[in-house]
Amino acid sequence: MSQVPRWLLRHRVSIEPYIGDSAYGPRYGPPVTGVRALVAEQVRTVRDRQGREVISTAQVITAPDTVCPAESRITLPTGRITRVLSAAPHTAPGLPVPESLEVMCE
Repeated sequence: MSQVPRWLLRHRVSIEPYIGDSAYGPRYGPPVTGVRALVAEQVRTVRDRQGREVISTAQVITAPDTVCPAESRITLPTGRITRVLSAAPHTAPGLPVPESLEVMCE
């Protein structure tokens, strides 16, 4: 199916993909700037990748091929830097709905 229409992705974010831990803390890949997204900064209760209930203060919808694993850093349009709690691809094979990636941020 098709991707979420680009005209709906009104915001731009920067993503530093999480690549693992080192002796000095988390490691991130090079930042990808200008990623088209739709950002909603609202408080929601969600589950993180370990299944714990946590609070998400921003939700980001972006193209399904965006590389943004859990623990990545995202700079929101407001300039706030946040951590990714979970990223869930939304697909519906055979249905006429666009595919996207939903990212829940700390």
